[in-house]
Amino acid sequence: MPPKKKPDDGAYQLLKKQIKSGEIGCLYVFHGEEAYLRDYYLGQMKQKLLPAGMEEFNLHTINGKDFDVKTLGQMVDCLPMMSQRTLIVVNDYDLYKGDKDGLMAVLKDLPDYVCLVFVYDLIEYKADARTKLAGLLKEKGSVVAFNRQDQGDLVDWIARRFKALDHDIGTEDARYLIFLCGDLMNTLISEIGKIGAYASHRRVTRADIDAVATPQLDAVVFQMTDAIAAGDFDKAAAVLGDLLHMQEAPIKLLSVLGKQLRQLYTARLALEQRKGTKYLMELWSMRSSYPAERLMQSAKRFSLSWCRRAVTRCGETDLAMKSTGADGEELLIALLMELAVKKGA
Repeated sequence: MPPKKKPDDGAYQLLKKQIKSGEIGCLYVFHGEEAYLRDYYLGQMKQKLLPAGMEEFNLHTINGKDFDVKTLGQMVDCLPMMSQRTLIVVNDYDLYKGDKDGLMAVLKDLPDYVCLVFVYDLIEYKADARTKLAGLLKEKGSVVAFNRQDQGDLVDWIARRFKALDHDIGTEDARYLIFLCGDLMNTLISEIGKIGAYASHRRVTRADIDAVATPQLDAVVFQMTDAIAAGDFDKAAAVLGDLLHMQEAPIKLLSVLGKQLRQLYTARLALEQRKGTKYLMELWSMRSSYPAERLMQSAKRFSLSWCRRAVTRCGETDLAMKSTGADGEELLIALLMELAVKKGA
């Protein structure tokens, strides 16, 4: 399988340079999964463009549901007050729907004093490259995608955030935090705050992370399969019990477990074929090497036949859960018991 193409971050890098130099353009479209970065750089633009205390006069916002071209035109015509620029932020308006001709007429003649930013947050940005509007956006503006960050960049950012809280964290523990809580900065920033407040020493430890961080579902299910690999059925059952107690739907848990077992199976196959973590990362489009490394370590403790059987039984349980009307919790518990008993098979 060819490597997954890395997202183009040219517009993102250019935006950072423009903000740093103060040479901010007139038209932008902000979209992408990483809301933390989007909000951060929008905040940086406000600081650069709007003199302190004059935001009320020079910052104009409009929500998508209230958007119309006439209102936008009126905002564009508002001259800046005691400032060189005005900033207009349009939240969650689909550019490719509605009055495209009217919108293009406004965008073609944006005054130099205007900075217009369309922000996609609750709705997905879907460009239509065939349209004249797409060509105009490319000519007059910049479409900036705020993508999930690579592991190396995230580790560095986590270290800086902990340093701001008078704490240090090692690279491996930062990677563990990403594995446990996910790689979205908006989620990580709150977890870093909790851990920083809890940690009693300057150096943040794995124990500090485990004590207060809220793990994502995938990481919890991984703990369950890890417990099976270690022959600790009590721990595996306890993890499942906690998940069910939190009222996670059995079908959802089975779905995550099924993905985990398929990944484990491919990791075992990779070991059989003398392939490494890079192969696994490409196969599952992983941005971080940490989960791939964990999978490879875990796969060493399972036989190929067990992995194959586990994937099959998970699929059969999924079918039973959806078609027989049997109790989902009972089916899931029975599957876990079967996997634990036959771990060495």
